[in-house]
Amino acid sequence: MKKIILISSGQPSTNPRLVKEADCLTEAGYDVKVIYQYWNDWASKADKKLLKLKNWRYTLVGGTPDSKTFYLLTRSFHKMAKSAINILGVNRGVAELALSRGTFFLKREAKKEKADLYIAHNLGALPAAVAAAARHNALCGFDAEDFHRYESSNNDLDKDVILKKYIEDKYIPNTDYTTAASPLIAKEYKKLYPEKPFVSILNVFPKVNINPSINTSSRKLKLFWFSQTIGRGRGIEEILDAIALTDAQKLEFHLLGDCNSNNQDFFVDYATKLGLDKSVLVFHPPVESEEIFQLAQTFDIGLATETGIPYNRDICLTNKIFTYIQSGLVVIASDTMAQEELMSQYPGIGRIYSKGRSEDLSKVLKEYLDNPELVAETKRNNITLATERLNWDIEKKLFLKTINGLFDKNKINQHSL
Repeated sequence: MKKIILISSGQPSTNPRLVKEADCLTEAGYDVKVIYQYWNDWASKADKKLLKLKNWRYTLVGGTPDSKTFYLLTRSFHKMAKSAINILGVNRGVAELALSRGTFFLKREAKKEKADLYIAHNLGALPAAVAAAARHNALCGFDAEDFHRYESSNNDLDKDVILKKYIEDKYIPNTDYTTAASPLIAKEYKKLYPEKPFVSILNVFPKVNINPSINTSSRKLKLFWFSQTIGRGRGIEEILDAIALTDAQKLEFHLLGDCNSNNQDFFVDYATKLGLDKSVLVFHPPVESEEIFQLAQTFDIGLATETGIPYNRDICLTNKIFTYIQSGLVVIASDTMAQEELMSQYPGIGRIYSKGRSEDLSKVLKEYLDNPELVAETKRNNITLATERLNWDIEKKLFLKTINGLFDKNKINQHSL
């Protein structure tokens, strides 16, 4: 039985792509282990329940706030490394230490375990996968969930861009395959590394049993937005502006995610200053990934308000938009390049609006308020689309084909030596 190790600088509950791949590989008969690091408290609570249900093994490295002294040391170590690259530059052996708090520990743990394939599930895990594969003469892969070099800035002189570009240029050429979370991310990486294969694996989920409310003519229209963290500058203000320009009495805006009291107060105050009743906003705490669909189906419209800045946000397709579709919601999406491409491919999903233009979003909301049958028709369309095409049961076949083909190709190469 071939052994595959998946590595993440986040936690399973914050990385649904990793969990789906680990489950898929286990079901296909591979021996699977996940190595990961602590990210936040709510994910740790979710991990306890999630991991009990899994047949793959796992190891947490780098400490947690429960091991306070060690955890604080790792944070201090990481902070010093980030400061050091400002003086020494990125090519003096410091870049990997500055990349993430756990990269050093992920690499150390991965190198201990002999496997046939090591898969990095974000940039902070990439050096670990490549190093472990080199140690054990094994294969390695990388899942590019974002276009990492431009995920925080478009400025090539920005320190984060310089660091991530250096890591990508150093390690991606040493991978045996790379998957990407959207077709446009795959195209961008292909431009940079034309000799490497890049496969787009969408952020869809396994099929779910849902029974959404189709008839909206006799009640308020419920809007939904979610993320791991609810914060400013992510399109929420734009949604509130649009609600204020629409018939707010007929709308509810539900937000799901980790939201501290400062941010919650900010959005309530923001809504109040727009003349909205604070009851228009409903906050929901984080839930486990499999529970999102049961909650989401109780709403009507899912809002994918990507700002398109920096460039990564223009070409990424988040799990948000696919969660909406698979929950049977109407989708209203900003006109980022990736979302426009998806909506063009599947025009029955919903509507596109011009990002940054709340009046444009308001027009779309009014259209659905005035046409409850259009809401019902779009919901039915998305349920069918999720059942027949946009789900992990379909997409995982492409992923497995990539992994199995990698091993088959390696076997042929070994025989030819």
